[in-house]
Amino acid sequence: MKQVRIKDIAAKAGVSIGTVDRVLHNRGEVAEKTKEKILAIARDMNYQPNIVAQALTAKKQYHLAALIPRGGNDNVFWISHPQGIDKALKDLRPFLVDIKYYFFELHNETDFMLKSQEMMNDNPEGVIFAPILKKESVSLCAELDQRCIPYIFIDTYIENANCLSFIGEDAYQSGRVAASLIDYGVNPQKDILIVNIAKDLENTQHLNRRNQGFMSYFLDTGKNRGMKITVEIPSTERSIVDQKMDYILQSNPNISAILVSSAKTHVIARYIQNKKMKDILVVGYELTRKNVDYLKKGVIQFLIGQKPMEQSEKAVKKLFDYLTARQMPAKREFQPVEIINVENVDLF
Repeated sequence: MKQVRIKDIAAKAGVSIGTVDRVLHNRGEVAEKTKEKILAIARDMNYQPNIVAQALTAKKQYHLAALIPRGGNDNVFWISHPQGIDKALKDLRPFLVDIKYYFFELHNETDFMLKSQEMMNDNPEGVIFAPILKKESVSLCAELDQRCIPYIFIDTYIENANCLSFIGEDAYQSGRVAASLIDYGVNPQKDILIVNIAKDLENTQHLNRRNQGFMSYFLDTGKNRGMKITVEIPSTERSIVDQKMDYILQSNPNISAILVSSAKTHVIARYIQNKKMKDILVVGYELTRKNVDYLKKGVIQFLIGQKPMEQSEKAVKKLFDYLTARQMPAKREFQPVEIINVENVDLF
């Protein structure tokens, strides 16, 4: 499809190229009737500004910020996001774009607030962040809105926020996908355990949405009639995990399947392997190295992925497009839900 140029709009409107340029870039005085005519023609012709040419000509430096959890140890999922951001920066290399990282400890409200304030003190022109801690993120959004700083959510979505866009999974729907996998693989009379590894589940938005989707499946169409038992484990420390899991499994011997609602599925897989448990169907989230190891060993049967590198890469590019050409992205862009088992894991 041929790209519409300013000269094409000028020819159709019967005005000079300079007049069209002034209207499209809001520079100088143009009669209101002429302005309306040019804008209408531009819309009809589906004119898209040449972002590359504009940004290169302007030679403006864009200072962006990324506020995300620190990856590593048992929190390996968040190692992938900086890789996606760095890839986007390489693609945008002709332009003057830099991103400063502000890493906070996952589920640590105090650290999130400290890093948020540090970020705001640096006055970024655009922000990419994971609003995992709902209350604290709502407060940050209000400050970003007040200062007219555009921001994009990754991983987690907060309703009624003024974000430019959200890029990530439909957490509710992914919970239903997890439920369907368990429903097909477990006896209808057996109980199901939902494990949430979080310090404050109520304030952890994406885990809540997954749980809601999971439960909705069984209320709607699920065949399983066993109990759905939920346990919240505040730490990945082995002694705490062992204590919580020992108690819940001894108290509920009919449990035959486990959903781990986060990327820390390997923590529960480690427990199952150490206890030499058999005939437990385990479904969890994210294609991390530790999770894949247990998938290949047969301890985990299914993983659900959401392409974290692609999330952050897209977020950078959408924010750049908005800052350079005011291109509004879609409010939500859901990543496709990937179902991974031992048969297809090497394809990812």
